[in-house]
Amino acid sequence: MKSLTIGGLLLDSGKITLAGAERILRLQKEKGMLFGEAAKALGLITEKDIQQVLAQQFDFPFLVNSKGGLSFELIAAYKPFSTQVETLRAIRSQLMLRWFTDNRKALAIVSPINNEGRSFFAANLAIVFSQLGERTLLIDADLRQPRQHTLFNIDGKLGLSNFLAERVDNSVITQIPGFRDLSVLAAGTIPPNPLELIGRRLAPCLEQLATEYDVILLDTPAGSQGSDAQLLAAKAGGAVLLARQHKTRLLKLEAMKNLLENSGTILVGSIINDF
Repeated sequence: MKSLTIGGLLLDSGKITLAGAERILRLQKEKGMLFGEAAKALGLITEKDIQQVLAQQFDFPFLVNSKGGLSFELIAAYKPFSTQVETLRAIRSQLMLRWFTDNRKALAIVSPINNEGRSFFAANLAIVFSQLGERTLLIDADLRQPRQHTLFNIDGKLGLSNFLAERVDNSVITQIPGFRDLSVLAAGTIPPNPLELIGRRLAPCLEQLATEYDVILLDTPAGSQGSDAQLLAAKAGGAVLLARQHKTRLLKLEAMKNLLENSGTILVGSIINDF
């Protein structure tokens, strides 16, 4: 059984040796320092090493290199203590209070046009929810230009479209290594009729998945690519409307807001993406 003390975790990970641990303990006793502070003062470990073992100690998963080939766009996985990810955690807290209550599980991430950061935002938001211990499913519901399989380095051949067509079961959902509470459902085969698939089958599929997950986030196509995003948001029940600073025009943002509200979707919040 592995130790959960700072020293034990540093030893287990090979960051320090037994001889190094003895030096640290001597300095710790002499100066009244914390173990990690003493190890750092001796130059045996870095601040990054301390953050990594603290994350292990408190069951807070993150990555220190490109393990598994995950994209470096997943800043919540690689830089969980950065200012950007602190902002994501603040958004997570607001969503927990304002939306993920009263048994509501699904939320769509939408925006008016391409390149506003929907996939980036949805992926990193899913990671921070999973780091909280919420059983999180990220669905790539962009059946036109999907990206999540690339970000998470998973097989994208089968996924949501095949699931909606009832050609596969939920075994196509991928649990992300290193993140116990995070799973991703890729978009799958690009269908000729995404709207019909979504309209017929998404609602019962979300009901089924809601029995297995606490949080279900849907990445969607841009509003300019058709009615997919509007329909997906309506099926989810709620949406976060994303805009990019210096790119999204106010008229397009207002038009999409009106479309969402007219379809019965609850607009949970709007976010200016400056990542």
